[in-house]
Amino acid sequence: MAETATEPKKLGVLAQLTRFIVIGGGCAVIDFGTYSLLLGVLGWPVWLSKSISFILGTTASYIINRKFTFQGAGQGNTTAKAGAFAVLYTTTFFVNMGSNQVLCVLFNAHEAWQFTLFWVIAQGLGTMINFIMLKLLIFRD
Repeated sequence: MAETATEPKKLGVLAQLTRFIVIGGGCAVIDFGTYSLLLGVLGWPVWLSKSISFILGTTASYIINRKFTFQGAGQGNTTAKAGAFAVLYTTTFFVNMGSNQVLCVLFNAHEAWQFTLFWVIAQGLGTMINFIMLKLLIFRD
């Protein structure tokens, strides 16, 4: 019984998804805030603004989700998990950035609402891919 008391309680999929979404919301604020600043205020190109904002949001997501969402993150070969995370998020980066860029070009985005909508669509797609892959492959417990 004492062994069970020292082990952290395993979270169910719904609890993990809830934490992932809440943490993701905070990281999305970092991502979107950076994107808006670089694109809207500084006038940087869409691709560069999106690249930098994605990297900042992703780094925050990794650090926080590893600690609070996925119990399997600290078990096993953590170096391999960090490498797998890097591969996943590199792939997601291209999906996220590519879908954002395609939508901006396809719909000839010039209005702030268009950039915002396309950012949300790209972010949603990336979030869905990330949760599934993190849960099933990288941080499985």
